[in-house]
Amino acid sequence: MEYIVEKIGMSRTVGSKSVPVTLLKILDTKVCNINEDGSALVSYGSGKKHNSPIAGQQKKFGLSKEFNRFATLDKVSNKETGDLDLSSLEKATVVQSTFNTKGRGFAGVIKRHGFAGGPATHGSRFHRTSGSIGNREDPGKIQKGRKMPGHYGNEKNAVQNEIVSFDKEQMVIVLKGSVSGANGNLGRLKVVK
Repeated sequence: MEYIVEKIGMSRTVGSKSVPVTLLKILDTKVCNINEDGSALVSYGSGKKHNSPIAGQQKKFGLSKEFNRFATLDKVSNKETGDLDLSSLEKATVVQSTFNTKGRGFAGVIKRHGFAGGPATHGSRFHRTSGSIGNREDPGKIQKGRKMPGHYGNEKNAVQNEIVSFDKEQMVIVLKGSVSGANGNLGRLKVVK
């Protein structure tokens, strides 16, 4: 089963042993349409965006104004439209969370790929550059997959975590360990076990 969640932040458990935990809020989600393959079109609230295509979808599915985003979830436990069913999450022990990592902009090879760099002193003019990137005459071009400077971060990343606790009233799930992305990012949560 799959859910849309928002990352609240990180904390730790207090007890005989301190364990780092991540807090995720499960967004209030309405199932609009269920497909034959088990996937579903769902709506949830995020931000203030409201335009005529969204208004048309809201009217079609009988949604209120706060449900202004739509997404397709691979698998839901609902058999009919309405509120998203959380029963599978109450029994789960391990979940997989998928978020975009923090974007770090344009980065060089030392920061992006962990290259060593050159000597810092004695007239070396090779400090933080990538060095040689190509071959000689044959094939005479840069090979595909070469590690080079470029955009670093903002990539989709999935992590599996154990569930520490689940508060059904607050719709907050506490996971052991860390989850990718900045606080406030939206992601997906999938039940594994």
